[in-house]
Amino acid sequence: MTMMSNSAPQFNFKARGRSPLGLTIGILVVLSGALLSLSGFYADWLWYKSVQFTSVWTTVLSTKVILFVAAGLLTSAIVLLNVIIAYKRRPLYVPLTIEADNLERYRAQIEPIKRWVVLALAVGLFYFAGTSGSALWETWLLFKNSTSFGIKDPQFNMDISFFAFKLPFWQSLIAWGISTLILAIIAAAVVHYLYGGIRLQVQEDRTTVAARVQLSVLLGGVVLLKAVAYWFDRYQLALKENKLITGLTYTDVNATLPAKAILAAIAVVCALLFFANIVRRSWVLPAAGTALLVVSSVLIAGIYPGAIQQFQVKPSESSKEAPFIQRNIDATRTAYGLDDVSVSDYQATLTTSAGQLTKDAATISNIRLMDPNVISATFRQLQQIKPYYTFPESLDIDRYTVDGVKRDTVVAVRELNIAGNPSRNWINDHLVYTHGFGFVAAFGNARDADGKPSFAVGDLPPTKGLGKFEPRVYFGENVPDYSIIGGVKTDSPVEFDYPDDASANGQKNVTYSGSGGVPVGSLVNKIVFALKYQEQRILLSSLINKDSKILFNRSPRDRVAKVAPWLTLDGDPYPAIVDGKILWIIDGYTTSAGYPYSKQTSLSSATSDALTSNSTSVTAQGNQNINYIRNSVKATVDAYDGTVNLYQWDEKDPVLATWSKAFPGTVQPKSKISAALLDHIRYPEDMFRVQREILSAYHVQTAAAFYGGQDFWRVPRDPSTFGANASAQPPYYLTLQMPGEAKPEFALTTPFVPRGGRENLSAFAVVNSDAGPNYGKISVLQLPRSTNVAGPSQVASNFEAKPEVANSLSLLRQGGSDVVLGNLLTLPVGGGLLYVQPVYVRATSNSAAYPLLQKVLVSFGDQIGYDDTLKGALDQVFGGNSGTAPTTGGSTSSGGATNSSLANALASAKQAYADGLAALAKGDFAAYDKAQKRLKSALDSAISAQSKK
Repeated sequence: MTMMSNSAPQFNFKARGRSPLGLTIGILVVLSGALLSLSGFYADWLWYKSVQFTSVWTTVLSTKVILFVAAGLLTSAIVLLNVIIAYKRRPLYVPLTIEADNLERYRAQIEPIKRWVVLALAVGLFYFAGTSGSALWETWLLFKNSTSFGIKDPQFNMDISFFAFKLPFWQSLIAWGISTLILAIIAAAVVHYLYGGIRLQVQEDRTTVAARVQLSVLLGGVVLLKAVAYWFDRYQLALKENKLITGLTYTDVNATLPAKAILAAIAVVCALLFFANIVRRSWVLPAAGTALLVVSSVLIAGIYPGAIQQFQVKPSESSKEAPFIQRNIDATRTAYGLDDVSVSDYQATLTTSAGQLTKDAATISNIRLMDPNVISATFRQLQQIKPYYTFPESLDIDRYTVDGVKRDTVVAVRELNIAGNPSRNWINDHLVYTHGFGFVAAFGNARDADGKPSFAVGDLPPTKGLGKFEPRVYFGENVPDYSIIGGVKTDSPVEFDYPDDASANGQKNVTYSGSGGVPVGSLVNKIVFALKYQEQRILLSSLINKDSKILFNRSPRDRVAKVAPWLTLDGDPYPAIVDGKILWIIDGYTTSAGYPYSKQTSLSSATSDALTSNSTSVTAQGNQNINYIRNSVKATVDAYDGTVNLYQWDEKDPVLATWSKAFPGTVQPKSKISAALLDHIRYPEDMFRVQREILSAYHVQTAAAFYGGQDFWRVPRDPSTFGANASAQPPYYLTLQMPGEAKPEFALTTPFVPRGGRENLSAFAVVNSDAGPNYGKISVLQLPRSTNVAGPSQVASNFEAKPEVANSLSLLRQGGSDVVLGNLLTLPVGGGLLYVQPVYVRATSNSAAYPLLQKVLVSFGDQIGYDDTLKGALDQVFGGNSGTAPTTGGSTSSGGATNSSLANALASAKQAYADGLAALAKGDFAAYDKAQKRLKSALDSAISAQSKK
């Protein structure tokens, strides 16, 4: 046969003329991109340095770089080594065929640029493989720092840490090995084909010895790794989501597990056949081995398990699957922190009688009528003061001790709203209007005579109802992207502080003196941030001096996410006054998808309800699948200086222990939490949302009952969002005394109704939210299956169906006003279930109108009460006397608000009197005059409050 030479032609590179302008533009584009990247990189490091978490930055960066380089180098080295081997072992002569003739033209084109082709291939592989490798930084750190759970799975007798921390890394490594070898096979095959090592058009010897040996080794390596993958697939079955449960089923244990082991053995034999092909001249045995592997995977791993399921399991599924269902129940309850849930039977009465609520007076007096999702508009109208301030769409619930009594309060900070400033420009947006001002708290169980909230603290500057504190909010949920603050203190500060009619220009100004922020006074830092924000005025403005600092990454949730990227954060940070500061409190969760037999759930769907779906101030969780969760960390962010603190909360969590090894020193021990902060710790909402979703099925603890599914629950739809697509009712914070408990506790509550079409109440669950011995204790009151106690949707329908209520609401909805129904609360009192719903009225003809609490609806059994006050509505239900008395904390009349207003007014008068004496002693008559005016105003307010009592 005629042969043709395959020797490489001589290279003769000729310089080509290049456009100097084009080259210059290209270089400038590359340099600009590099400079922007470096500026962002350096700004990021400066930020971590400012919050004293540089160890997090260096750990994440070094881990990503190491994985990037390792994955990129290994992948490109393996593939390029095989390309070079294929090229070096190319045949010197190839048979002369039409195929070879066509390939000769391609070789002639490639030869002059082959070094560039190889270089491009190396760079491309290095970049893409490195990028994929660096994305596994969390997987690697968990593997490297793995901590034992101290619990073994029931099938393989291996510690849970193997599944949670080690298995994902080994699977990623195997997948990388297989994909890299497949790339090497493709690359080597292309080179062999191009240079005649693979000849498809000849009758025999279609591959050269070199090609056969190289491809056999590579294919054998792939099949050998597939054998390892089959073996690890056995462990993955413990995490597999099945139609009935998560984890291994009867069919998995008796068919799929043996099948995976057999396939692993066959794959090893198949790999040996490929390796044996090194000394053979035929592909028959490797092909037969591959065919055997494919057929076996269909028969052994597909048809055989299907037959076992169809003919052995289905006829008696409940008994066959019982032990595996029990494994699933036990593992799920442990993984979601539900193994210590207390379930009590509750024979809820439907009858009412006079004095029935006497023993529940403490709970009744704490019923929260101020709905934080309704009165945000009320806060804005009464406490916003100026259009450049705002409050979030959904307010928060906390508790404060006022006059020796701990009371539920609706709280929020007065944040800056740049969009509401009528004088927008760069200086005002970033140098003048830099912070919000003040903390506002309203009692949850009180209103004034007009239906407005009774404020414990508010106004500008803030009243002293909750003590003295730093009111400036530089770090919050609605702050500008960046602000430049600080500098040398002068008699003419630049930053706007708060409006003050007593000042000459109607406002107070201030110079920031906190520790937060990144220095921006140096030329280098000015350039860096001018590039980062694409703003030349940062570099040129004379208002920025050597002492100036820049604030960025200012959202509390974002700040915690950056210093603890391994945490899943609750969607609703809340503010609290702690030790004279406003602190944002954020709950951090450690999660995993690697707990054997535990049910997988979507964090997004499990935490979705009427609040997370409709409120812009609550961040919805991402679409992350988990089967293990712990509230392991309580984080705080100082609203003034941005200081971030992470505190260990769950001291037994192995996931937190693992991350603490990876990031030593970032999480402080639980003992560092101050007593003042503990007073404001509460059980997190997203955690409870996930737990109630799981509890709706996994309150059933026996396999037989679980298989039947008749006792499963669901969270009821929120009555305020009617319709087939209505969202679930959110959990509510309440202070209540559960039946059998000694005293009221702050708790997060939720009702359950049967899964299916019925809407009657099935159960009521609470989780203790006070940071004490009972914190996190979940108690469930389970009603009999035959109960006729109405659920929230039925109660809401009953309210609207009662003629007196329907007529009153219809009248309120006329004449330019609208009715807003508040949260429908469920309380286990009086031996039954009491429902309470506040009714707000809002004018529709006035754009500045806001909801005012006007009526209260209550329901117990078949009785409905509707009155101006809570006591009045309760008395209607309980024979004219519910057994409760109006108190400062429990009445919706003006009494509680008046007492609070009187106390605040007298405190202001006392302070003004003292300030006047001090000014007089100093001879400062101007200050004395201002103090006297304040004294007169405070006394007038006190007289007004007293007259309303």
